[in-house]
Amino acid sequence: MLKAVILIGGPQKGVPMIQHHIEACAQVPGMQEILLIGFYQPDEPLTQFLEAAQQEFNLPVRYLQEFAPLGTGGGLYHFRDQILAGSPEAFFVLNADVCSDFPLSAMLEAHRRQRHPFLLLGTTANRTQSLNYGCIVENPQTHEVLHYVEKPSTFISDIINCGIYLFSPEALKPLRDVFQRNQQDGQLEDSPGLWPGAGTIRLEQDVFSALAGQGQIYVHLTDGIWSQIKSAGSALYASRLYLSRYQDTHPERLAKHTPGGPWIRGNVYIHPTAKVAPSAVLGPNVSIGKGVTVGEGVRLRESIVLHGATLQEHTCVLHSIVGWGSTVGRWARVEGTPSDPNPNDPRARMDSESLFKDGKLLPAITILGCRVRIPAEVLILNSIVLPHKELSRSFTNQIIL
Repeated sequence: MLKAVILIGGPQKGVPMIQHHIEACAQVPGMQEILLIGFYQPDEPLTQFLEAAQQEFNLPVRYLQEFAPLGTGGGLYHFRDQILAGSPEAFFVLNADVCSDFPLSAMLEAHRRQRHPFLLLGTTANRTQSLNYGCIVENPQTHEVLHYVEKPSTFISDIINCGIYLFSPEALKPLRDVFQRNQQDGQLEDSPGLWPGAGTIRLEQDVFSALAGQGQIYVHLTDGIWSQIKSAGSALYASRLYLSRYQDTHPERLAKHTPGGPWIRGNVYIHPTAKVAPSAVLGPNVSIGKGVTVGEGVRLRESIVLHGATLQEHTCVLHSIVGWGSTVGRWARVEGTPSDPNPNDPRARMDSESLFKDGKLLPAITILGCRVRIPAEVLILNSIVLPHKELSRSFTNQIIL
């Protein structure tokens, strides 16, 4: 029997990113339950998402709320009784902010061949970009993790941590040790009693770095798709990767050009409830969510349109994310600037984007928050529009508060 835990953190990492995580976990034979751990009050979109996921995959999918942000390992220890209920053989741990083809079955096979408390999924990055990730030095024969450094200041290894793990139940014992050590340290500094910071555990620094080279942590390398999702730009890149993968795994999910339907160029996903005018031109790399309305003559490329949004006649949306419930007026143009990995370097990853340089907003993809109203015939270029804003003019390289 197996379980899976998805660490979703705050509300910005919840829906719909983890649909891919849940689907991958549900496909593993023996999976009995999927737990989501975060520190925010569950809202209506998350509740509806969980109910739909349970029905779709016929598995219990539950959300467990931390009393405070507890780091990447604190929630695992805090909810250890629920994770271990039913005595699972092992449990997967997946960070929500990653895009991957999730080779979970291959990880499980590797774990069963050589059982150890911790199995990490690893991939490669170039020397410069590896400094932005947790770096792994492995024994190339046994794949034991000999050394682990989170975001090193100098080059350590081109093998990086993917944020996808398979843990044995015994893996919770080192987390208990960290908790107890934190508690002791807190009591030395503060008054006696339960120190509130004791529950905060960082898997990477407190566990992986400490236990590397002791025969407890191993790495399973993958050459499949993988990317971190730390920004809106990386979310668009992740959407492109998933759409491309659908060609092999779920071709039925990709829209096809049909007589009387919209023009489809490249990989495009259209939710069955969306209404798209036949003269619209979509793609490549477009994802259209539930209940979206796309009017006549709309041009949509390299973008994500979230549920309930409306693109009125002849709008143009390029390299952008349109938030749920937003409206873009007719003949308006919403455009961003892409920031993709270097196509000439097969090991290149998305760079960590900085919003500002010398006090100015750098060109990036455009983001419209939820329930934004863009009037007709305006231009929104390389800008971020916060939720519930109703604009009256054009903006370029600005954050509209």
